Amino acid sequence: MVEQFRSGYVSIVGKTNAGKSTLLNSILGQKIAITSRKPQTTRHRFLGIKTESENQIIFVDTPGFHSGQKRALNRYMNKVAANALRGVDIVLYLIDKLDWQEDDLQRLKSIPTETCVILVVNKIDKLKDKNSLLPFIEERNKDGLFSSIIPISALKGMNLDELVDLICDKLPYGSHLYPEDQVTDISEKFLASEVIREKCINRLGDELPYRVSVSIDRFSVSEKVIHIDSTIFVEKQSQKGMLIGKSGSKLKAIGTSSRKELEDLLESKVMLKTWVKVKSGWSDNETLLPSMGYDLDK
Repeated sequence: MVEQFRSGYVSIVGKTNAGKSTLLNSILGQKIAITSRKPQTTRHRFLGIKTESENQIIFVDTPGFHSGQKRALNRYMNKVAANALRGVDIVLYLIDKLDWQEDDLQRLKSIPTETCVILVVNKIDKLKDKNSLLPFIEERNKDGLFSSIIPISALKGMNLDELVDLICDKLPYGSHLYPEDQVTDISEKFLASEVIREKCINRLGDELPYRVSVSIDRFSVSEKVIHIDSTIFVEKQSQKGMLIGKSGSKLKAIGTSSRKELEDLLESKVMLKTWVKVKSGWSDNETLLPSMGYDLDK
């Protein structure tokens, strides 16, 4: 019997902090996307690839839709997220519990009609009123926008196997596009910058993470040791002091935590050096964004 191979692109989209990166990591069974409880953690579009027998799902992880202040970085992320609604086979529209607004409806109406859309209701383990879930699903079914609606908990792993089976059933027939052992399209250099940024985000206050960007100035291997030199950019001198901490304590903690995680992910000894520099107003300057690693053509 000839196997019928299936392969397709699946965008994971939704508002900020809905759990998109946590969902991707959980489905893949390994960490390729950084996570935190703070919005704007994901800023770039990249792929996560899951291959099981004849099925290959190519997930597109994207920034969340951001409706707050419209800095240049916010506009960039909204553009990347909006572009991910087009040119794919399936859209997973992820929402945080039962958070449903008029702007969700408007975004979904912009998706090409031939695209399969699955509404994924995340964080159901945190629902205070479990009896509200079924009426909510029935109400969303009336919108006529979804081929399926499935409640999950990405963090707890609830219903993820059912979600993957549902996706596989809707994949188009076709040859696999990536080797079966490939899990992502991101480079080790990019992974290093994201891990460092994640450690910054999780050790800073609510506002400063949005003003932080990380550049990898050196990534080389010598005598089985990976040498990484990185620069953490902030927008103000006061932010630099907050990031470095008293006697360099906070920057040291960020570096130590980043190095340990990178050694686990890269399965190699890592020598990591970090510096902090000020680049005034970079997050609201479209001419500076490309130099910070943000592709405005996406």
